[in-house]
Order: sequence, then C-alpha cells, then structure tokens
Amino acid sequence: MSANLKKHLATLSKRGGHRVLVGDLDYAGLPGKVYTPAEGKGLAAVAFGHDWRKHVKDYHATLRHLASWGIVVVAPDTETGLIPNHRNLAADLESSLQVAAGVRLGNGNITVSPHKLGLIGHGMGGAAAVLAAVDNDKVKAVGAFYPAQSAPSADAAARSLKIPGLVIGSGRSDIFNAGNPAKLAYNWGGDVAYREVEKGTQQGFSEDFFFKLALGSGAFQASQAEVARGLMVGFLLHQLEGDKTYSDFSDPEATAKGVESFFGDDLANRAGEPSAGALAPVNKG
Repeated sequence: MSANLKKHLATLSKRGGHRVLVGDLDYAGLPGKVYTPAEGKGLAAVAFGHDWRKHVKDYHATLRHLASWGIVVVAPDTETGLIPNHRNLAADLESSLQVAAGVRLGNGNITVSPHKLGLIGHGMGGAAAVLAAVDNDKVKAVGAFYPAQSAPSADAAARSLKIPGLVIGSGRSDIFNAGNPAKLAYNWGGDVAYREVEKGTQQGFSEDFFFKLALGSGAFQASQAEVARGLMVGFLLHQLEGDKTYSDFSDPEATAKGVESFFGDDLANRAGEPSAGALAPVNKG
C-alpha cells in the first residue's frame, strides 16, 4: 500500500499544541529571532534561512507554526541586501544552530538535544541550508521550501549530502525563475522526498503582504503555505524526533490531495535531466 499523507497532513497544517515564545538571537552576536515551545527538554531544533530580500518577520507564522509543534527555530536576519553572500548566510545558519544547541533558552527550562538538529529555508535560504549541511555531522535532516539558485551551487552541494532531505517545489512557472527545486532533489546524495503543492510558488510562501501588494506580485498563498508547513513539520518530527507516526512524510512516493510527489524517472523529467530509461541500451534483438 502506497504511503498517504492524508491522515496527518490536515492536523500538521494547523497550529500545534505548544505555547510559543519569541526571543532575539542578538544576545549571541547575531541579528535574528528564536522561536521556541514554552517548555521542553531535549527538543529538536532547526535553523531557518530566509529568501532573497526577505527578513525573519516575513516568516512569523511559519516559524511560530514549527515551534507550536515542539521544534525550536533559530532564524538569522542577515544577508538581507540586494547582493547577498550565500556562503555567509550558510555560515550564519550553522552558527545559529550551534547557539540553539548550546544555550538554555527561555528561563532555562527549554533545552535542545545536540542529536536532533536540522537546517531548513525558503528560496535562497533553502539553498543556504543545503550549503550549511555539507560536511556537518551534527545536521540530521535538511528541508527546503522552493529553493533558489545559489553561489556556490546548492545543486552541486546536494550530491554530497547523505542525510534525508525534503524539497518542496512548484508546478507553476515562477516569474523570477529563481531556481529548479526538482534538480536539487534529483542531485541529492541521500534519501530525498520531492513534493509539489498545488498552486504553490516560491513568491507566494513568505508573508510580506504589503510588499507584494506594492509590487503587484502573487499574494501570500495562505492555504498553500499551510500545506507546505504541514509537510515540513511531519518530515522534521519523523527525522529529528524519530516519531514513526509521521514516517510517510519522509516517503518519496507519499501523496495527498493537492500534493504531488515525484521520484525516479518522473523526478528526472521534472528536473530536466535524462531519465534512467532514456539512458538504457536498446535491445534490437
């Protein structure tokens, strides 16, 4: 029986049961925010990377959502200018993750397990998460919402990753044509799930409503963003917390209404790569 996300996706797409605290990363010498459940010991934590020209405030609902499901999120607010340095953002993600793992949060009643660390991001930040995971033994999983191109290339870096990945892409053309999420997934060295959320796009995921209105670009896609968050939460709870209830969220073949998954030759075609079938020798008898 093929894996199906339907049973849990609707629940994971809604706010979880934890009260959420929001604090500043500045005390660690890095501008940014920390989102945590109000309490918990040995929690999972992820560092989150923002997209080009975005700020952490443009992801408030997404980061609160993750924390409400018991995941600590640290989000550096760096490299927000016109010409960001992707390598520096990757370094800041790594630094902020070290802060999360090494410091007691809240009033000292929130701790993070050093064995439950991950990296995630949106657009440029998704690519930076991949770059930050290379040769980083502490990172157990990587997730990318609509990852963009980066320098150095995240597509190339993904080949060396042996840890599980979740890549969320779009079946719709992007006016900025910022990336090829399917190619990133195709290049992944370890186990990877590639999913597309119906009508979801890179530009629609962030929450900077007024900026989008001013530009006249795609408005915030609330329902699509909820689904993407649910997919990420399930993946992280399985990979970082080891919760087998959500094992289908790591399955490359799992599907749900409004969510299409691509793997094998279909993923190769999506990525614009030759499929294995196309490379096979033809037997002419």
